[in-house]
Amino acid sequence: MVQAKLSIRSAIKEISPLIDRLMLLIKEGNCVVGEEINVEIALREAVTNAVLHGNKADPEKRVVICCEIGFGSGVSVIVRDEGQGFDPANVSDPTTTENIECGHGRGIYLMRALMDEVHFEQGGTEVHMRKDFKYEST
Repeated sequence: MVQAKLSIRSAIKEISPLIDRLMLLIKEGNCVVGEEINVEIALREAVTNAVLHGNKADPEKRVVICCEIGFGSGVSVIVRDEGQGFDPANVSDPTTTENIECGHGRGIYLMRALMDEVHFEQGGTEVHMRKDFKYEST
């Protein structure tokens, strides 16, 4: 098992290099074979939400990412921001007719659709995500 703890300033330009580093570790760990793109999209959404919505793109605030990679068993990620938090129950469903053109809620929807588990802690300042390794039977 490999554990990584990374931190970035709350700036958009910091997101892609961070995700690229994490995805390299995840791919080398063979922990979610065939599901890497789903993990990458969920990670991008979580970190982008932390930078833009949590920390309001304040470069003095940081986003911390803790990642646990289990070789052949899956990956767990915690993304933490320094914002005020939010109530995930109050996020509108972006798939309903009245919200289809709304720009809010899509990131959380994607995280939940692409990962095996997603939940929020610390008043919404932490998102916890997990993707399990899927064993293929022959």
